[in-house]
Amino acid sequence: MPVSPLRVLSLIPPMTQLNTPYPSTAYITGFLRQEGVVAEQADLAIELVLRLFSKTGLTRVHERALQLPKRERSAQVVHFLANFEAYSGSVDAVIRFLQGRDATLAYRICGGSFLPEGARFGALGEYLVGEDEDPLGWAFGSLGLQDRARHLATLYLNDLADVLRDAVDSRFEFVRYAESIAQSAPSFDPLARALAEPFNLIDETLQALTCEVLARHAPQVVLVSVPFPGSVYGAFRIAQAIKATHPDLPVVLGGGYVNTELRDLAEPRVFDYFDFVTLDDGERPLLALLEHLGGARLRERLVRTFVREAGRVRYVHFPEPDVPFDRVGAPTWDGLPIDRYLSVLDMLNPMHRLWSDGRWNKLTVAHGCYWKKCSFCDVSLDYISRYETANAAILVDRIEAIVAETGQSGFHFVDEAAPPKALRAMAEELLLRNLSITWWGNVRFEKSFTPELCGLLAASGCIAISGGLEVASDRLLKLMKKGVSVEQVARVTHAFSQAGILVHAYLMYGFPTQTEQDTVDALEYVRQLFAEGCIQSGFFHRFACTVHSPVGQHPEEYGIELVKHGRGSFGNNDVPFIDPTGVDHAMLGRALSKAIYNFMHGIGLDQDVRQWFEECRVPRPQVSKRFIERALAARGTA
Repeated sequence: MPVSPLRVLSLIPPMTQLNTPYPSTAYITGFLRQEGVVAEQADLAIELVLRLFSKTGLTRVHERALQLPKRERSAQVVHFLANFEAYSGSVDAVIRFLQGRDATLAYRICGGSFLPEGARFGALGEYLVGEDEDPLGWAFGSLGLQDRARHLATLYLNDLADVLRDAVDSRFEFVRYAESIAQSAPSFDPLARALAEPFNLIDETLQALTCEVLARHAPQVVLVSVPFPGSVYGAFRIAQAIKATHPDLPVVLGGGYVNTELRDLAEPRVFDYFDFVTLDDGERPLLALLEHLGGARLRERLVRTFVREAGRVRYVHFPEPDVPFDRVGAPTWDGLPIDRYLSVLDMLNPMHRLWSDGRWNKLTVAHGCYWKKCSFCDVSLDYISRYETANAAILVDRIEAIVAETGQSGFHFVDEAAPPKALRAMAEELLLRNLSITWWGNVRFEKSFTPELCGLLAASGCIAISGGLEVASDRLLKLMKKGVSVEQVARVTHAFSQAGILVHAYLMYGFPTQTEQDTVDALEYVRQLFAEGCIQSGFFHRFACTVHSPVGQHPEEYGIELVKHGRGSFGNNDVPFIDPTGVDHAMLGRALSKAIYNFMHGIGLDQDVRQWFEECRVPRPQVSKRFIERALAARGTA
């Protein structure tokens, strides 16, 4: 295609992550520049946080809080008003510390008199069984000054977020801002009502930031990438601000949320804010769209793009091949304030800490998933179903380019499941070039990960691996088409751990036909995996049935009945269902969360797992207490 003369600006809306840029704009900006397009990017999520959590920002929050009638002020707002001078005097210093620009402040933070302490500080160690004079001692010991200070500083920020929520906008969250408005929302009405409300302080701040970035870059096309439901409200407020000041400026919506929730979009009001909505990987649709906007392509030849015509939504797709994975180029972070992100330490889960602590360059080893069989996954969608790889030389070339640009050598590979063969080739290429990086990512716990391969990955810089054990039950793993067994997971995770690689297990409860017995047995397997040093971190999440998964498309094969509901004109993703087991999974989930939190800290590993189910009586585990131990001992004969 001819090079587009149009200037393109890609925006990250609030909220995504505090510690590192969400990578979608970095990918598309890098690709567009490779194609000769003048492309820039900005992260309005981090800019919003930095503007609000400053001395000037807190002064404005203070003004709003004083306007609340006294009877409507929450305990946290009252605490904030009473300690405003302390908050105002400390906030800029705390932000600098979390940005890594004032390390010596850790001494004052840990001293106990510098930070005003609200309700969040009272929750330290509340989930742990037993007593400890120092509720953070298990996490940081006596030498972890910086870690302890970052955790306390994060609690301080969370206290202030509570004030914003209670005094300004009840929907505010650092990561999931107004998520409930957009998550599986078949109707656009709740979002429309929210957007019609008068601007609050957060809206005003976001509007000002949007106008500033438009003035700075003078774009001719604006792209807004929405990865999660918690960034939808912010994205529409940005588009609203653009249309109010630059009504003829084309605004394009895309991203992970669109690709999963808005595939059946029929709501014309969306196009009061956005001119185009694109699906799946953005490279090919954007090339076509830029040609169209430049007058070189008819609208009929757009690719995977929704438009509004005569008041109705129309999907236009002229079939053209996607840009191959080995030709998308390296992402670029040029234009993003990589030295201003906040390295917070919120959850003390070791793997979750990697998500929020430190500046990670996000990259993919491959496109899609090489397995694409798991019945709970969106295997019918492009981001899973279209599997492509690039050779190791191209991948490591991208790594070298990113390190040279950012000065940061930490990488988070964000694949659904990084393929073992590609990881081996990448590790060998890294070692061949004597390139030192630190990396972590997600895999399937399959037998290809031998002790020899795990050692190679560790030598190349791998520090942590996450993978799905899901429901630790061979019956349910087979029903899920997971392609692994509990015994196999034990051996693979042990191999990673023996290589010095931290292992995090994604765990699931509430899968169709899962009984109380299944749940108790799964927790017993997990207890043994921790006790035998196979895994060091884990997290239980509740199963959700999605319309794009095999469970959602063929519920009869999984023993459930979908709750009939009409397709909405806006979001369609999660599908409610009736499970004939009748198990109270919410109650069991509370026990699972408390158990694994303590397992991660070495507590309760030699005790009966039934102790965690305090709200109900559950059956005795039917799993041998030495199952994992025997599985590991049998490695040589497997």
